[in-house]
Amino acid sequence: MPRPFAATVVALILLLLWDAGGLDVALAGLAGTPMGFPLRDNAFLVKVMHEGAKSLSWLLVVALFAAIRWPFGVLRRFDARGRVQLAVTALASVLVISMLKYTSRTSCPWELQAFGGVAQHVSHWAWGVRDGGSGMCFPAGHASAAFAYLGGWFAFRRTAPSVARIWFAGALAAGLALGLAQQLRGAHFMSHTLWTGWLCWVTAYAIDVAMEAGARLRARRAGRVAVPNLNES
Repeated sequence: MPRPFAATVVALILLLLWDAGGLDVALAGLAGTPMGFPLRDNAFLVKVMHEGAKSLSWLLVVALFAAIRWPFGVLRRFDARGRVQLAVTALASVLVISMLKYTSRTSCPWELQAFGGVAQHVSHWAWGVRDGGSGMCFPAGHASAAFAYLGGWFAFRRTAPSVARIWFAGALAAGLALGLAQQLRGAHFMSHTLWTGWLCWVTAYAIDVAMEAGARLRARRAGRVAVPNLNES
């Protein structure tokens, strides 16, 4: 079993156990009160961890696409294929999370009755079931501003394993930090953040598999062209 696949399965099992344990509301209660979330409008969490991080992430996406043609920094060490994979994975991950969030009926913690809102807590797996709030809160779109770059591990693991590990650790830590910031504000449950990380990883994994398959196909075709036909006179 390939290690990425094993990691993906183990993480999935742990996430399902997290959901079954019902830890979300209990953890949200550490930051929230029956009157709401005191840190909801905190200047640092809103301006820096939310708005600033989101803007920085989009600037990085643009920079990664530009780096396909004009590589800079550590990206100079990698071929065009790795740079394309990194840029495409980051954008695809954000789009996947955004589409899922747009169709979600799950509301944010700050809308729950337990925290001064009007919504009832309904599992995010109860697709199509409204909880009385505005919905569109699962998975965590903001955490994808960092988790979208987990795909750097796939893009660089074959040519620069040490860079791949550092890139992965940085994206993981940043995603968890952004998720925690939103948890403190009442904007997301922790499961929303964790599922976002897993979905971004799966998106990156799928793109890596597709690109590897394409590379093998091109190599086979090139091999057939390179071998001369000895039956021809």
